[in-house]
Amino acid sequence: MSPGGQGGTIVWFRHDLRLRDNPALSAALSRGGPVVPVYVLDQAGEGEGAPGGASRWWLHHSLERLDESLREHGSRLVLAQGEGGPALRALLAAVGADAVYWNRRYEPAAIARDRALKAELAAAGIEARSFNASLLFEPHTVRNKAGGPFQVFTPYWRHCQTLAVEEPGRLPAGPYPAPRRWPQGPALADLGLRPRIRWDAGLGEAWSPGEAAALRRLKQFTARSIEAYAERRNLPECDGTSALSPHLHFGEVGPRQVWAAVKALSRETGVFPSSRGGQVFLSEIGWREFAYHLLFHFPTTPAEPLRREFAAFPWRRDPAQLRAWQRGLTGYPIVDAGMRQLWRTGWMHNRVRMIVASFLVKHLRISWREGAAWFWDTLVDADLAANTLGWQWSAGCGADAAPYFRIFNPVLQGMKFDPEGAYVRRWVPELARVPAEWVHRPWEAGPLDLAAAGVRLGGNYPPPVVQHGEARAAALAALQTIRVNRP
Repeated sequence: MSPGGQGGTIVWFRHDLRLRDNPALSAALSRGGPVVPVYVLDQAGEGEGAPGGASRWWLHHSLERLDESLREHGSRLVLAQGEGGPALRALLAAVGADAVYWNRRYEPAAIARDRALKAELAAAGIEARSFNASLLFEPHTVRNKAGGPFQVFTPYWRHCQTLAVEEPGRLPAGPYPAPRRWPQGPALADLGLRPRIRWDAGLGEAWSPGEAAALRRLKQFTARSIEAYAERRNLPECDGTSALSPHLHFGEVGPRQVWAAVKALSRETGVFPSSRGGQVFLSEIGWREFAYHLLFHFPTTPAEPLRREFAAFPWRRDPAQLRAWQRGLTGYPIVDAGMRQLWRTGWMHNRVRMIVASFLVKHLRISWREGAAWFWDTLVDADLAANTLGWQWSAGCGADAAPYFRIFNPVLQGMKFDPEGAYVRRWVPELARVPAEWVHRPWEAGPLDLAAAGVRLGGNYPPPVVQHGEARAAALAALQTIRVNRP
C-alpha cells in the first residue's frame, strides 16, 4: 500500500491525451500514492465512436507522444486492448490500485459504459471519479429558459457567454509516483492502429500529432493569424484557420487552454475578445460546444434526423455517383479539390466541407449518413458530435440547420472563395493550366482553351456528373414530398 493507506490510482486516458489541464491526472497526483496512466483500445465499447482509418493513424502517433511525455516525468503509458471494464479490473488487480480516475466523454455509448462502470467499481470498493477536460460548458449544465436544451446556436452561445470559464490547469510537476512494478501490456505497434497498406504518407506530411505540436499550433495561430481570421477563414488556399480540430478532438489541447490563449491577447486593450477575428474564432469553439450539447440531449442523431419529417425524405442510392464524390471525380472542381485534399491529408477546409456536403445531399440526393460515414473514416478530426451536427446542418434535418431549399451552386462558391483557382489547381492538377475564368467551370471553356491547358473532358478530367439546374429542381421536388413545416 502507498502512503496514506492508498493503493494507487489508475488514470484512464481517452480523448484527453495531454498532461496540461488534465483534471483526472492532476487529481490522481494530488491523491497520493502510485499513479498508473492507462489507455484501453476498446473499439466494441465505442459504439458509433470507434475511430475510423485516419483517426486510428492519429491515435497511434498521439499515444506515442503521450508516452514520451510521461516518461519525461518518470512515468509511462500502459496500453491494454479489449472491453474497458475487464481491462481496468485486471490492471487494478495487477498494481493493487484502489481508484480509477478519468475525464468524461459525451458520446451516447461512452456515457452508458461509464455509468455502468462507475457503479460496478463502487460496488467493489474502488473509488471511481470523473472530471471535465473536454468542454467549456458541460451539456447537462446548460438549459434554456424553459429548462430544456437549446436547438438554435445564437441563443445557446449568447447564454454560454454569461457563464464563467475555468482557468486551465498547469503542467503537473514530476516525477510522477510509479507503481512498484509496471503491469504488462501490448506494445503500441501491436494495437494495429497504423494501416497495413501504407496510404498514410500524406497524413504524415500534413500533421504532427501530440500535445507539444498542439500547443505550438495554438501559439502560432494566436500570434499570427487570429486578427485576420474573420476575413481569411473562408478562403481555402490560405492558412487562415487554426487547424486545431484534430488536436481538440484527441484532447492534446483543451478548450480552456484555447479560451485562455485568446483571452491573453486582451491584456493590453482590456477588451475580450480583442478583435473581430478573436470573436469569430471563439464562436467556432462555441459551435463545437453546441455540437456536444445536441449529441448529449439528442443521442439518436448520429443515425436519425433531428427533424423527424426528414425520415421520409426520398434519398437516392447511386453507388457510382457516391464513388465519384468520394474520389473527387464529380466534374465540379471545388468539390473534387476538397475531396482529394481530404483523402491526401485527412482534413478539409471548413468552407469546402460545406460545399461538398451540400453537393452530396442536394445535387446527388444521397443521404447525409453516407457522407457522415465517409468523413468518419477519412478525417483525422472525425468527431461524432461535430460530424453529426455538420451533416445534419447541410441536409437541413438538424438543429439550426441550413434549409434544404438553400442549395449551393458549386461554381459560384468556387468563384467566390477561390477566385484565382489556386486551391483547385493545387488539389486537381489536371486543371493547373486552365485560366481562372474557366477553372471552376471547365466544361464551358472553348476547345482551344482546354487543349492549351491539356484538359480532355471525359479523358483526364470528367464532365459534371449532374447539371446544376436539373439537380436543383430535382432536389426541390424531393423536398415537396415531405412535411417540412410540421407545427
